[in-house]
Amino acid sequence: MSRAAIVEQSPGLFQLSGVLDYLSGPLLREQGGRLIAASQAASCVIDCGAVDKSSSVGLSLLLAFMRDAQVAGKGLVVRGLPGDMREIAGVSGLLDVLPLEV
Repeated sequence: MSRAAIVEQSPGLFQLSGVLDYLSGPLLREQGGRLIAASQAASCVIDCGAVDKSSSVGLSLLLAFMRDAQVAGKGLVVRGLPGDMREIAGVSGLLDVLPLEV
């Protein structure tokens, strides 16, 4: 079983951690969407620095979280995108789409 989590560390700062794959994705999708909608912050940061490994599911989650934030009227930035996720994003043409922190 894959271990993964998304938690709100402080208002608007969410840490995504563990192994992001087809086993962990559905629950993370549900939890992340709820957390973003419920957050009192005007903008959100998804910190991916604690992601151990990711398939394309990790990028799918980030895109879904972007939609959740947009629906909630909040900005969103992605921080600490790991190398494997960055490579998949590059091949998929998503580096220009993801709101990566500079």
